[in-house]
Amino acid sequence: METGITGRQTITVTEDKTAAVMGSGELAVFATPAMIALMENTASKSVADALEPGQGTVGTLIDVKHVAATPVGMEVTCETKLVEVDRKRLIFEIKAYDAAGVIGEGVHERFIIDNEKFMAKAEAKKN
Repeated sequence: METGITGRQTITVTEDKTAAVMGSGELAVFATPAMIALMENTASKSVADALEPGQGTVGTLIDVKHVAATPVGMEVTCETKLVEVDRKRLIFEIKAYDAAGVIGEGVHERFIIDNEKFMAKAEAKKN
């Protein structure tokens, strides 16, 4: 996998993505957990085509600032860029913005995993 891979995704802020509904606050604005999920999803999708069959990626670290509120009904766009590849470790620059400007930005780390082995290890925790 090579650095430089980019991702872009736009969503509309709906009631189910608000801080009040998600439990991360009391107001009807785009929730920080929803922004983080959008960032992780965009990064994950951006590298999916570069993986071998049976591989996936998992998020292991996210360091972001949520700097501006977005009300219900507005669109939020997330952009990611793969800036570092260290064997199975992937580092992304991430940014989210609405029509008024940047609402969040930071760094996200993902690891390439074998899906079957990963799930077997997770399921083994039940025993």
